[in-house]
Amino acid sequence: MRIINSLGIQNAAYLQDVKQHKATAKQLDFLYNYTNSYEALINKRGRVYAQLKKEGADFTEAIYKQLLEQEYSCLKRPILIWNNKVFLGNSKDTIEQMKHALNG
Repeated sequence: MRIINSLGIQNAAYLQDVKQHKATAKQLDFLYNYTNSYEALINKRGRVYAQLKKEGADFTEAIYKQLLEQEYSCLKRPILIWNNKVFLGNSKDTIEQMKHALNG
């Protein structure tokens, strides 16, 4: 919410709360086509990912895809799709790029 507020889009009709409405397979396919990697979509600081890593899971693109389909917290957030560009994650650089894209 802090990032959404800083971007000034907190009341935007196009927001999707992935906790309430999981990303669809079509949405994940779109993001995959942009990144060419399910791993790039993974929130590596999430609890589910951390637990699997601790258990010694062998991660493959298929495992990453399965995680994204089953657990909303594994999806890197926020995601902004604006003017045919996709911005993923909450790094300072990404947030600045989001602000620049939204404000011109």
